[in-house]
Amino acid sequence: QVQLVESGGGLAQAGGSLRLSCAASGRSFNRYSMGWFRQTPGKDREFVAAITWNGGSTYYADTVKGRFTISRDNSKNTVDLQMNSLKPEDTAVYYCAADYLGTILSTPGAYDYWGQGTQVTVSS
Repeated sequence: QVQLVESGGGLAQAGGSLRLSCAASGRSFNRYSMGWFRQTPGKDREFVAAITWNGGSTYYADTVKGRFTISRDNSKNTVDLQMNSLKPEDTAVYYCAADYLGTILSTPGAYDYWGQGTQVTVSS
């Protein structure tokens, strides 16, 4: 079992930055690939970014590439999402997810565990 708790959401102006953090509890965090997804009302959960279990590879949605950076610290059981140059269309609830030794990282159904989400609101 892995429990995930997101933090760092809030209100930002367009062009600003926020840093989301996801703290994981449980065993073998370094065996889990980690992803960030986001969701707005009435829409499907959307892939944002992911990092493999060993931190060797990162993946980004085209909509955030060059603006967002995902990173992990296996010694602290955390995964972060640095969000720069924020846009109003980045407004959503952001979720952290864990996938045991995951390799298919852009599909929500591939993930085993989810956090409760944190709201990000970007004003224009």
